[in-house]
Amino acid sequence: MAENEQGDRPHPHADRTDRTDRTDRKIHHVDARALRAIAHPLRLRLLDTLREFGPATASKLGERLGESSGSTSYHLRQLAESGLVEDAPELGKGRERWWRSVHQGSTVESADFMTHADPEVRGAIEFLLHETATTHARDLNTWLGTSGDWPEEWQRSWDLSDFKIRLTPELSLELSHKVHELVESYRGRVPEDTEGSAMVQTHLHVFPRPSE
Repeated sequence: MAENEQGDRPHPHADRTDRTDRTDRKIHHVDARALRAIAHPLRLRLLDTLREFGPATASKLGERLGESSGSTSYHLRQLAESGLVEDAPELGKGRERWWRSVHQGSTVESADFMTHADPEVRGAIEFLLHETATTHARDLNTWLGTSGDWPEEWQRSWDLSDFKIRLTPELSLELSHKVHELVESYRGRVPEDTEGSAMVQTHLHVFPRPSE
């Protein structure tokens, strides 16, 4: 499963619990404990929101996600116990408690978890994979429904493509790696305050299909 960064989702075959990529972003390699923690729809949304929009209080997250502050606070504590989020005390005033993501992205070895001896872990990865697919579809449909609100330049600059090519498992993995590398080569090229720029979301789905 690919990379899940600030709102984007999971690079295959990471070999350390925490690593940095070529842009020095801190990437977390998800283990079974962390997988159990994020196998929940609200926790996934909380983690994605903190990575995309930065630190926030439970109340602010609740307002953004349409949840109660009590619910967001509880699930933030669950994420904190697994080392995925942490306090940001320097941002708080009085009794305010601010939270931030510990990492800018995560990698998940889905194949390892799908054959895990613990059925709870197998269930967690199945949930995560299906939830990711659902989120990708929702985000794309949101764009299709609102693309007319964007400037003409952006209406001519997006893409929705489908390719079917015969590959071996080794070449399929190579293709995924090369696409990841290409996307990463664009990271950091456009400063945040560049006029006319936007955060561009890219989904990658690579999987075999029956021949008949």
